[in-house]
Amino acid sequence: MDPGRAADSSAPPGPLTHLSLQDRSEARLQSRADGQSLPGSWTSSSPECTPALREGVRSCLQQRCQQTVRILHAKVAQKSYGNEKRFFCPPPCVYLTGPGWRVKPVQGQALQAGETGVTVCGYMGLDGASGSAAETQKLNFEEQPDSREFGCAKTLYISDADKRKHFRLVLRLVLRGGLELGTFHSRLIKVISKPSQKKQSLKNTDLCISSGSKVSLFNRLRSQTVSTRYLSVEDGAFVASARQWAAFTLHLADGHCSQGDFPPREGYVRYGSLVQLVCTVTGITLPPMIIRKVAKQCALLDVDEPISQLHKCAFQFPGGPPGGGGTYLCLATEKVVQFQASPCPKEANRELLNDSSCWTIIGTESVEFSFSTSLACTREPVTPVPIIGTLELSGGGDVATLELHGENFHAGLKVWFGDVEAETMYRSPCSLVCVVPDVAAFGSDWRWLRTPITVPVSLVRADGLFYPSAFSFTYTPEYSARPGPPSAPKPADDADALLESIHHEFTRTNFHLFMQT
Repeated sequence: MDPGRAADSSAPPGPLTHLSLQDRSEARLQSRADGQSLPGSWTSSSPECTPALREGVRSCLQQRCQQTVRILHAKVAQKSYGNEKRFFCPPPCVYLTGPGWRVKPVQGQALQAGETGVTVCGYMGLDGASGSAAETQKLNFEEQPDSREFGCAKTLYISDADKRKHFRLVLRLVLRGGLELGTFHSRLIKVISKPSQKKQSLKNTDLCISSGSKVSLFNRLRSQTVSTRYLSVEDGAFVASARQWAAFTLHLADGHCSQGDFPPREGYVRYGSLVQLVCTVTGITLPPMIIRKVAKQCALLDVDEPISQLHKCAFQFPGGPPGGGGTYLCLATEKVVQFQASPCPKEANRELLNDSSCWTIIGTESVEFSFSTSLACTREPVTPVPIIGTLELSGGGDVATLELHGENFHAGLKVWFGDVEAETMYRSPCSLVCVVPDVAAFGSDWRWLRTPITVPVSLVRADGLFYPSAFSFTYTPEYSARPGPPSAPKPADDADALLESIHHEFTRTNFHLFMQT
């Protein structure tokens, strides 16, 4: 690392770090005029603003003023041709979660009497579009029984004039009063002309569905759009909903394991496989079922090819009567029931189904953005929201650094361990490095540490915008026995030596990283 410039070597070390450098001050580079650090420089907030900022971060962690934007959408979208409009199915939807949505921005105050609901409205469209009303759909958020706010873009489509093979959805959120909160992007969506009718090859994995991936299931009677029903979960039960859809993790199951207790298996899902659907939000599962290919309203019992996006399929419950038709997952209006199929009189390897037993399967994606505006003293948008993907710890004991890998990093971000700011270096939009703070920064009783200390890892923007993450950091002491009182008074100079030895003994720690649940 090039130190960049010399500085006053007599400057005292920062109070929040225990990383020792030969000349710590020489590791700092000239900051930009806006207060953001250049790549490769170690920076921390000024001593004047640190106490107030620390108190604000502590309050934000305690009050849990988090705001989360979650976008759910399909992995593929079928292109429209001519004047037709093939609306995305399932429709992209947005969930707003967290108590921070009911807190006034900047002031951090709860809504007054008569002020109900969230203080934001949304607009969704495709990236690269002009943003006209015809290409952008307004989202009207509605409160759900679980306190989440739900909005759905039912009329989005991509025309044949758009020659892209991939695109992203763009969500623009605007606060009441016209202040823009931010612009949020979905994952990449693949454009297809129509569902593949050919036998899928594992060489073309873009359209295959793998075990452990997320899927959505919907049923459309007589190909009518208004009759579309989505498999969903409400009040702990599986339902067929006309408005909301759920994402399910599709697992290859083991027939020898009990329900809900199966080891995960890798590989692509093929027809004839025993699978299990697990709701990604509630964790509720359906019993293991055999997935069958559907053609001309018949379940094909002898097909074992890989499953493709937007294929018609059926889910057969194992253990049917010998010689009779199997039992299949079916919908009846808004209920999910079982349907008894009939053997096909002309072909023994087929069973006759009704329309309500035929489902369309499609892979889904989701992306979450979490932040809190309760500390912010700015009218700037919260986006781009930094997302931490993985953490990499280097060193240990008295010398440890943590590298954060993710997206949307910039030089104005600082890493915080709980309510303690860490000295942070910006490397790139995908990498931040910070010094692990000494355990002493978390309280006055650090010398007598007996149990691990776990603190959340978060990011704070220079203007006070708070970005929580799903990661926590744990300090584990190597020594837990508190030293007994000395048998005789020691001289003052020996007391300093004893205190120093205790310091070295009890600041030796092991570090552990884990995802919060």
